[in-house]
Amino acid sequence: MPLRGHALTVGITATCGFSFMLFGWDQGVFGGILNNQTFEKQFDYPNALIQGQIVSTYDIGCILGAVMSLYFGDHLGRRRSVAMSSMWVILGGAIQASAFSLPQMIIGRIIAGLGIGQSTAVVPMWQAETSKPEHRGKLVALQLVMVIFGISLTNWINLAMTYVLDNEVTWRFPLAMQCFWAVVTISLLPFMVESPRWLCYRERHAEARTVLARLANLDEDDQQVAGELKIISETIAAEKAGGKIAWSEVFSGGEQQNFRRIVLGAGTSIFQQMGGINVVVYYFPVILTESFGFSPRLALILSGVDFISLMFWGSCASLLIDRFGRKPLMLFGAIGCGICFTLVTVGLALGTKPTLAMSVSFIFGYHLFYGVSFLCIPFLYPSEINSSRMRSIGNSIAMVTNWLFVYVVVLITPSAITNIAWRFYIIFAVLNFAWFPIIYFFYIETKGLSLEEVDLMFKIRYHSTTKMSYEEAAVLAKEEANVMRQGGSVVATETKGTKDFVERREYVGDGRM
Repeated sequence: MPLRGHALTVGITATCGFSFMLFGWDQGVFGGILNNQTFEKQFDYPNALIQGQIVSTYDIGCILGAVMSLYFGDHLGRRRSVAMSSMWVILGGAIQASAFSLPQMIIGRIIAGLGIGQSTAVVPMWQAETSKPEHRGKLVALQLVMVIFGISLTNWINLAMTYVLDNEVTWRFPLAMQCFWAVVTISLLPFMVESPRWLCYRERHAEARTVLARLANLDEDDQQVAGELKIISETIAAEKAGGKIAWSEVFSGGEQQNFRRIVLGAGTSIFQQMGGINVVVYYFPVILTESFGFSPRLALILSGVDFISLMFWGSCASLLIDRFGRKPLMLFGAIGCGICFTLVTVGLALGTKPTLAMSVSFIFGYHLFYGVSFLCIPFLYPSEINSSRMRSIGNSIAMVTNWLFVYVVVLITPSAITNIAWRFYIIFAVLNFAWFPIIYFFYIETKGLSLEEVDLMFKIRYHSTTKMSYEEAAVLAKEEANVMRQGGSVVATETKGTKDFVERREYVGDGRM
């Protein structure tokens, strides 16, 4: 019997979770391998520059994978895109695990990166398009908890491998494990459903109705299913009336504010990556040995504990994000992360045993603020803020941005730690503080709105006759969407503010008010 209702939502969340666990595995696995003696011997003791190249070439693959999704995402659909991404990882992981030369390792890293780049562009979108508005934030937040679980698991496995002496299995096994998680992801896909929004986009409305009924655990002829299909199909039909998507639309304003929305979505990726997270994710064991002087084994233990704490704070985000919203949590995170990196820098600069302990403590503290804010929002927000017509393109651009800045940070970190030491962390302290005014003045809240209601919010505000806030437009968007779901329509849109707007809007049809 096909999965329905809550069980289907759990299944989609689990499938997305395993795909993102694979993402986390690839993010964290090399942090504990770079100081492995058998690895260093096999690859002729690579210096800091070569280490940076080995790790960062994976991010080149991720950039290419996100670009690939940009062109093929809407053609393949969500499920087939996830399957293809997993196949890339299986191939790349096998090449890495069997590598005996640097070129082979680098090629394997790039191929695996293709899969991860593609999955990061499509998985949050698939989860968002199959979730209820009131649960969308927490479900995507759980995906990012799985990313951190994958990173944490690599730390503990790398630690376990330190007890296997003088055997290349200590680094080949962790690299091979990524193939296993990719197989798990693929095995779950046949039991899941395609995005109903993608099906409507492809004019497969009967299938979309079936999917919506399964997600809601209702009969296909239920009024709620019909109403949801109506608003989705009408929104997509109106957007498709503009013809084939042209690149000029990406840079357009107008009713749907495409360029602004794409920039807002991609901006969250810049906040995340240039806020310093991948200095910690990729290189925390290296940081603890190079900057703090800990032994490699103790560094792996502390790194594993640190990422367990990040999992905890990420889990807290799943409880907070749909209650407080995206914008307040990002503001909270920007200030908190800035303070923590400032204190990490001060502790390292002074260099005494107590101040080094303080620095380690505030790296843990950084994960508190990051975990409840920038951990999940950069993967959720692009799927929410971009229009139905631009969602795949906007999400792909956000992920290209994400992986481009990951590449920059990962490439420069080993050399920066070696050459400028504690001064390197000043960059991230300053940038985190800089995010606060940008978020406060330019970002728009999407909490509690369906994806179609976000589009209506922009449309209503654009056509208002007086300056209306996005908060006011959001209230009216929910109202208009409910009328459309009931079979009605809006025939008047003049406004002079929220109160007058509500009084002067005229509704017709079954949903007349």
